[in-house]
Amino acid sequence: MSNAHRPRNDNLARASLLSASLATASSLVVLQLLSRLVTFVLNQALVRLAPPEVFGTASVQFDLLLATILFLSREGVRNALLRANEGQAGPSHSAGAQQRKSDQVSNIALLPVYLGFPLSILTSALYQLTSTRETRSQPHFALSVWLYALGAFLVLLAEPLHIRAVNELRMGVRVRAEGAGVVVNSIATFLVMLLGGAGWALVAFAVGKVVYGVTLCAVYLWEYRVPLSFPLIPPANLSRAVVRYFDKHLLRLSLAMSGQGVVKHFLTEGDSLILARISSLKDQGGYAVANNYGSLIARIVFLPLEETSRLFFSKTLSSPDPSSGAVQTPESLQSASDVLSTLLLLYSHLALFFLSLGPPLVPTLLAFLLPSRYLLTSAPLVLRAYCLYLPIMAFNGLLEAFFASTAEQADLTRQARTMLLFSLLFLLSALGFVRGMGWGEVGLVYANSVNLLLRAGYCYAYVRRYFSARGQPQLASLRAASPPWAVWATFAAAAAVVRASEANLPLEPTLKGRLVHLAVGAACGLVCLAVCTGTQRQAVGSVVSIVRKKKE
Repeated sequence: MSNAHRPRNDNLARASLLSASLATASSLVVLQLLSRLVTFVLNQALVRLAPPEVFGTASVQFDLLLATILFLSREGVRNALLRANEGQAGPSHSAGAQQRKSDQVSNIALLPVYLGFPLSILTSALYQLTSTRETRSQPHFALSVWLYALGAFLVLLAEPLHIRAVNELRMGVRVRAEGAGVVVNSIATFLVMLLGGAGWALVAFAVGKVVYGVTLCAVYLWEYRVPLSFPLIPPANLSRAVVRYFDKHLLRLSLAMSGQGVVKHFLTEGDSLILARISSLKDQGGYAVANNYGSLIARIVFLPLEETSRLFFSKTLSSPDPSSGAVQTPESLQSASDVLSTLLLLYSHLALFFLSLGPPLVPTLLAFLLPSRYLLTSAPLVLRAYCLYLPIMAFNGLLEAFFASTAEQADLTRQARTMLLFSLLFLLSALGFVRGMGWGEVGLVYANSVNLLLRAGYCYAYVRRYFSARGQPQLASLRAASPPWAVWATFAAAAAVVRASEANLPLEPTLKGRLVHLAVGAACGLVCLAVCTGTQRQAVGSVVSIVRKKKE
């Protein structure tokens, strides 16, 4: 192929990738919307069946156990294999070389299964040994812990096929697998709790996780029509078997990301770790309810965009092997910068909605959603604090997606050292907010906000270095991510109006008073949305144009 044809083909490839990324984003939004709606309905039923103590144990401590097993087993491998592109070798490589590359990548995808089994056992045993007497005294506690461990391992059994589906951009497979898992998880949890009563509440949550894992495996196996088998594929050259089982660069990257993930997991789940030690099970239940409501937007909107951007940046900017000589073109850098700036601009607008309208409306909304026994916990105050936490989490997730997609081993090593410093700062801020200022569970949310703000700042500094090192420092500018002055002024006025409406509510407002307050908030939100759309007409038009092209 001549050099004259390459820019055109590169542009077509980027357009195809962007189109596929948009399809990925829409599929993930559908998945998260389905998952969160089903979970929301389930939680509305469970908070009326399960006491706060049980809800706190399952949603804080057991979910932390599950997240620890899954994160440490698979996160590094997932992120590294997003950079795997078996066809990148090109026509100059033999079919045998390409097949060997494919086999080596497949072997790395099996590592979460091999890591997950011992990690599930060790983590579950350690959790039972270190849990408090109040927690261990609940009915069927040990059985529930081991069922959660089984559920985690079943999810890991499906991980190789999950990685295959993501790298093939077959998001429909993932949506069907995880969507079906969420539905059967919810049904199983509700039925066991309904039939068994409060004494079997912990087991109900655990059975739901096991059923979720079984369903996930079943759907992936059905979609790919493959047997459940996990032997490593032997290398063609047995004399170098130790070297050839895995792609060397991707394996090192997986190990580096997994090691870094230990610190990152502590920072991400630090609030749950501390909460399990300083709070009663009742307040843990209130925190869990607030977290479930607060994460609705995060999981429906932010998580799909974060995963999609990680996929797009990985395929656009990174090379699976630095020795291949692949470099980023100005067009690919510009494309990545455009996507990053557009998402940062979107997050800036969403942050204004959260900060201006969220805090004065949260208590009134919770009065309609929660039974009175949960309103007496820390849930209302925690959810108000989430209005600050969620925007920071969104910015951090996007910037960390860029970092994870482009960083090499040296970058990961530097970040890991910085993460250790952030861990210390998180502990100090948590101690100061929780103990020193007496903010309790709310202090943990603010400590997490400080932690995520530091991490986002570090990743943005990396973004600036990344583009500057490639001769394009202007592509890292934040100017394009800031809303115009008319948007800032509108949100400031809306914040003042809604807070004045809240101040006029009596201590025990009537139903009519609550509805009027919510109506004021809704009207202000619509005005803000109209101004945002009007001032960002060009950006909205470009997004609509891209979506239309994708459909065509």
